[in-house]
Amino acid sequence: MNNFGDVKKTDGPNLGFWANLKKPFFTLAPMADVTDTAFRQMIEKYSRHGEIGGGPDVFWTEFVSADGLSSPGREVLLRDLAFTEREHPIVAQIFSSNPDNMFKTAELVKKLGFDGIDINMGCPDKSIEKQGAGAAHIKNFKNSQDVIRATMEGAGGLPVSVKTRIGYNKENLEEWMGALLETKPALITVHARTRKELSLVPARWEEVARAVQIAQGTGTLIMGNGDVRDIADAQQKAEETGADGVMLGRAVFGNPWLFDSAREPGSISLEEKLRVMIEHTYLFEKTLGDIKNFAIMKKHYKAYVNGFDGAKELSVKLMDANNAQEVERIVKESFV
Repeated sequence: MNNFGDVKKTDGPNLGFWANLKKPFFTLAPMADVTDTAFRQMIEKYSRHGEIGGGPDVFWTEFVSADGLSSPGREVLLRDLAFTEREHPIVAQIFSSNPDNMFKTAELVKKLGFDGIDINMGCPDKSIEKQGAGAAHIKNFKNSQDVIRATMEGAGGLPVSVKTRIGYNKENLEEWMGALLETKPALITVHARTRKELSLVPARWEEVARAVQIAQGTGTLIMGNGDVRDIADAQQKAEETGADGVMLGRAVFGNPWLFDSAREPGSISLEEKLRVMIEHTYLFEKTLGDIKNFAIMKKHYKAYVNGFDGAKELSVKLMDANNAQEVERIVKESFV
């Protein structure tokens, strides 16, 4: 077993590509069975990523198990780390409580050509927590530090960041942030709720502001997350808290135009929205249809199809679709 607690210390965090981003930056949240490569490609295209006024500034993958990636059956999991050249900069999010597996997975992520590595230390899923990962890290400072240092050691110079919450059963931001900052991560994303609160209460952005104060002078960047409606709201939250960046998650459902500052909220026509929904479906089928259940697309349909006469009826029909051709047929028949 490597002694990752003794990784050579440097004067400050390795920011990597993060140092080159204009602040505040706006990033795409990692969401399981949502932000796969098909949806990211739709966001890249319709939010004009890389163009003036477009975004997001950084893409994130879905989270992937480092334990699984270190096992013989890793081939399917590797598909969750697929990305296109147009998605740079892109960060791979991984999770585990095993430092050795995080070290090996960080080496793999480096070889795959990612721009950074993020460690999930906030997911409240019970199956993840049973492994000592996700939000369970908040209860074990020592192992969390070992996991971060192991990841940094394997990352080969890639910047390593952490996404977490403000506490487990109750807020303990001061202590938890202190433990994380000792490892000198490039960035900490603060989801402004405790693990116990899940997403059942409003995000407390005053805690993001406090995280900014706690991290002041360390060189580690702070990004806020939780209940961000759109880019204008993200800009306001960044100004109010002093955060270096803001991560947007649920607002992107049914809205791959979210990061395009030139598109006003509500300016997308029904025809365009349904056309893009069909395009998204075909792309999902092409890129992931052989390994992922088609039902994953149905959570997107609920978001694409709303706010117009006949939306409920169309949505019900789409829930019975089994492939992209059926989706296209149902949409066309509904608007003859």
